Amino acid sequence: MRFSFRHTVSFAALALVLASCGGGSYAPGRGGVAQQSQEIKWGRNQNPPAAKVAGMNAWVEGFKGQARSQGISDATLQFAFRDVVYNPEVVRRSQNQAEFKKSLWEYLENAVSEKRQTNGRAALSQYNAPLSRVEASFGVDKEVVTAVWGMESTYGERRGDLPLIEALSTLSYEGYRGSFFRSQLMAALRILQAGDIDPAHMTGSWAGAMGHTQFIPTTYLSYAVDFTGDGRRDIWSNDPTDSLASTANYLAKSGWQHGLPAAVEVKLPAGFNTGLAGKGKRRSVAEWQSLGVRQATSRPLPPAGTSTELLIPGGPSGAAFLITRNFHAILRYNNADSYALAVSLLADRIKGYPGLANPWPADAPGLRLEQRKEMQRLLTARGFDTNGVDGNVGSNTISAIRSYQSSRGLPVTGEPSAALLDQLRRG
Repeated sequence: MRFSFRHTVSFAALALVLASCGGGSYAPGRGGVAQQSQEIKWGRNQNPPAAKVAGMNAWVEGFKGQARSQGISDATLQFAFRDVVYNPEVVRRSQNQAEFKKSLWEYLENAVSEKRQTNGRAALSQYNAPLSRVEASFGVDKEVVTAVWGMESTYGERRGDLPLIEALSTLSYEGYRGSFFRSQLMAALRILQAGDIDPAHMTGSWAGAMGHTQFIPTTYLSYAVDFTGDGRRDIWSNDPTDSLASTANYLAKSGWQHGLPAAVEVKLPAGFNTGLAGKGKRRSVAEWQSLGVRQATSRPLPPAGTSTELLIPGGPSGAAFLITRNFHAILRYNNADSYALAVSLLADRIKGYPGLANPWPADAPGLRLEQRKEMQRLLTARGFDTNGVDGNVGSNTISAIRSYQSSRGLPVTGEPSAALLDQLRRG
């Protein structure tokens, strides 16, 4: 049995763009050379149609009336929309989101890579003091908070670079996802009115995800905390403390139990009835043990009386996991089993526990990360530039594959495969 899935993410995990948002001291407005370089990055040099500019300006004026009726002051509205213009870059990014159809093992190989593990241990070491205080205050394991940080923004490296009010206004004007982005825009105005940030520094992804752990505005209003005690819930600063505490607060209010693993790999006995697996089919650890389920690595099982469910996403021949209430708490952050499993496994690696004892099925399709990198190197060496070797099959790599296939008289699919890699190796 093969397990594959269309990887979906919540807006907490959307669009981890390449530039960080800065932070530290605040200053009103944008100007000078810095403004010009930012405008190039933000897409303001794309000269949108005059009708779009005029249309959004009119939409903003109408929205201001709705905001006033919900308690947003004129001063906040003037402050928030002062520099806002129609932004084609936001629309471009919203229309350019890749669909990922991967095997679970391929997703986890990227999510729990050696580099992310190493950087996670370094991040935990660097911020051990605030993370320890966060753990003591909210009861969420510091390694888990660190793992979420790594998954969401690569430990703060990719926090989002778009001006949020402008991005949300553009999406709302375009009618993208209807009421969702209008509600996020209203929530963003409430954040500004509370004084936690100013518009110039309120940056994030095209979809409104902000800060080190990618909170959308409504989530921010419900769960963000001022852990540093400076009077602001600052998730944008280079100091990640408020973001990490806010994430712990979110997980705690989602039912996190301190010290309980979210997922633990187990070994199944020969002939095990896989019909017992699946979410909603709860048994205590002791009951699973009576059925022959055993600890797979040095990672201990939860206490015998803990209610758990069995997941075998790779089928009977792949890795199996007992999941706890904490797995479901992570699902509140991002409702994808793949994401919750990645956070759990990354947290365990940061803690020092070993990797999986049972690999995924050997016949799983697709290329592994190192194979994709090799494919990119070979394509580039043969004159089909992939614009980098990172293992991620994006538009540049797909274009290079298509060009290579066309030049060799092969079916032009643009898809990586073992057969393509073999062909490249042969020259």
